[in-house]
Amino acid sequence: MDKTTIIALKGITHTYGEKTVLKGVDLEVKQGDFVAITGPNGGGKTTMLRLILHLLKPSEGEVAYFHHGVATDHLHFGYLPQKNAIDSQFPITVQEVIASGLKMRPLHRITPEEKSRIASTIDLMRLQEVSHRAIGTLSGGQLQRALLGRAIISQPSVLVLDEPLSYIDKQFEQHLYSIVKTLSATTTIILVSHEMSVISGMANRHIIIADGKIHECEAHHHFVKSECK
Repeated sequence: MDKTTIIALKGITHTYGEKTVLKGVDLEVKQGDFVAITGPNGGGKTTMLRLILHLLKPSEGEVAYFHHGVATDHLHFGYLPQKNAIDSQFPITVQEVIASGLKMRPLHRITPEEKSRIASTIDLMRLQEVSHRAIGTLSGGQLQRALLGRAIISQPSVLVLDEPLSYIDKQFEQHLYSIVKTLSATTTIILVSHEMSVISGMANRHIIIADGKIHECEAHHHFVKSECK
């Protein structure tokens, strides 16, 4: 995969009231990167993901997208937010959540190919037995899997995962690692997680966010802060 820059953060500062969570951050994400991000709670990890997705506008600086070296207004993202960002009482089924990742137009008639993709994604997330249940009846892990299915079903070019291991049981966790490893061969991945022992072995870039700054680490199987710059 061509290692051209597709996302560039330039001089990013972001504040909430009087609290500055990111200070003058510069970062380039290349096509094909697998970027693993960690850091203390409240350190700015989720804020940086939301800025990358243009869900937040930075207080200072800019987040730019590129396609084959040319500036563009959008990229094809898949996004797994933290579970607490979702209204679990919204009247929608698991199948409908996953299908919503296809970004279909209103009154769109689902094609046979789309129907097949929805079914295969439900199978991949191991949600066959609950596919017609409302999300308010699910366990935390089942809802997390449904949201992951929504994030990947459209085969995005950039996959952004915010704490994907939250609520996931140990059995599915191993399956999740396999899914992410397979996706990383064709997809740019930006992932925030506190559980880095396995993920750090798959990622080619490791970043720690602390005190509003980012520190990039040598790509080893474990984070060692002394190896960060």
